[in-house]
Amino acid sequence: MDAGRQRTEKIDRLATEPFDLVVVGGGITGAGVALDAASRGLNVALIERNDFASGTSSKSTKLIHGGLRYLKNLEIGLVREVGQERAVVHTLAPHLVRPEKMLLPLVEGGSLGKLTTSMALWVYDFLADVEGDDKRVMLTKEETLDTEPLLRRDILTGGGFYAEYRTDDARLTIENVKTAELNGALAVNYVEATGFAYDEQHHISAVKCVDRHTDRAFEISCEHVISSAGPWVDDLRKIDKSMNNKRLFLSKGVHIVVARERLPLAHACYFDVADGRMLFAIPRLRCTYIGTTDTPYTGDPNAIPVYQEDVEYLLDATNAIFPSVNLVVEDVESSWAGVRPLIFEEGKSAGEMSRKDEIFESESGLLSIAGGKLTGYRKMAERVVDRLGKQLSEDGDSLGKTTTRKIGLTGGPFADFDEVLRYEKEIATQLKAASLTPDRAGYLVANYGKQSPTIIAMAKLRDEGSDVSRLACAEAAWCIEHELALYPLDWVERRSGRLYFDMPSIAPVLDEVIDVFAAAYGYSDAERQREHRRVIEAIEWVSTFEAQPEASPSV
Repeated sequence: MDAGRQRTEKIDRLATEPFDLVVVGGGITGAGVALDAASRGLNVALIERNDFASGTSSKSTKLIHGGLRYLKNLEIGLVREVGQERAVVHTLAPHLVRPEKMLLPLVEGGSLGKLTTSMALWVYDFLADVEGDDKRVMLTKEETLDTEPLLRRDILTGGGFYAEYRTDDARLTIENVKTAELNGALAVNYVEATGFAYDEQHHISAVKCVDRHTDRAFEISCEHVISSAGPWVDDLRKIDKSMNNKRLFLSKGVHIVVARERLPLAHACYFDVADGRMLFAIPRLRCTYIGTTDTPYTGDPNAIPVYQEDVEYLLDATNAIFPSVNLVVEDVESSWAGVRPLIFEEGKSAGEMSRKDEIFESESGLLSIAGGKLTGYRKMAERVVDRLGKQLSEDGDSLGKTTTRKIGLTGGPFADFDEVLRYEKEIATQLKAASLTPDRAGYLVANYGKQSPTIIAMAKLRDEGSDVSRLACAEAAWCIEHELALYPLDWVERRSGRLYFDMPSIAPVLDEVIDVFAAAYGYSDAERQREHRRVIEAIEWVSTFEAQPEASPSV
């Protein structure tokens, strides 16, 4: 069956089948909700107005971490929960959620001294139940420089070395969506919720939708709705006429990417900035990425710009702690900007507002969840589905407890990270045997885990093109068939991560990858040109930076 027909059949099911639950929003929280609810036996539909993970869930710092800085705000419960969740999510997908030792250099005049850092990291480990070699180690100045020679020597006083986890947020979201489907959910991207229908008691009875791919309008009949729409949660609450004094506050976070050779860090670093903030610099395959900012944002969440001022702020801060690298704007290969949908707190700055999640329940039955951190997505999903269980109990139904702690994600299973590393060697051998590039093994396993051999087998069947393009085209075809990739940009940005972390690899394969999508979806010549233009525009969007326009004077 061709990909277009598969999608049409999914839309037909949405339009004709009754569902227990519709989840609106296909970011990490919505994907987690769909998996949690489906695994508890509910008939679940998940819809997303753009591509899965196209909002905040592809634009985080890409860490599964406990939020060390939240200890400063005494958010002990939050630090404990997400600290413990790090290990849980790592166990569910160790190929995606990878151990990452973090170096915290201590500097003269910094926000943390040796004693406070030692105590904070000890509390951090205690709250997260960290054991063995992952426990924090305090380093002298000399030991810190041995660990990371690029650090600025004259102001360095020592360091702390502790454990975190690095991930690809978009891949984590997509694997949750696929796992939800394995548990019975029906997930479709590019389907926008435009409104609600209500019964005589003014309870939501259907979600009004538009398929943005075909402009087809339809309704999804349902008993319950959970909105996990991130920055758009308040938009749906307004449609439902259930806004109250609780509202979202959007905080913009910018990251930039440079080639690893320009910032060749030995370990991820979490370092002080002159204005009192702290930034991350994180090595990832051929790149190192730096972030993040934390400023109020009132613009369009669909197109969040990275301004030259944002880039210069991050570069200046990085050069101040790693003075020998002398990074300049021309070194920045790519960037991304996302918004954190925080719960507004009067009198607090963006950096001071809590990252705790909150659930809003309207008289219509609409449940909305916002706030929270990437790390805590599974617990957020559990909480909101538990709240749904209370609605079900009022109707005389019951809902069992969550089991997602034990549901491994697609791409596995792996017993532990050591098995992941051994598997990468196996994949390198398979690539070499197929006359493909062995150095793509780490990339393939990090993205697709044990789904990699299928992609390699598909590449072997392709008899045209270079080894690089054959593998890329097989990867794209696999994502169309198994991951609902609808447009080439879906693959370039979110399935493969190339837009951010492997920009030079796009141009040599782009035309052939577009051919794969054209064959799958029957593109006309004009549509082929349109999709090529969209990818080129996306490359320009993430790699060129204009000055921030001056704010209009208030009247």
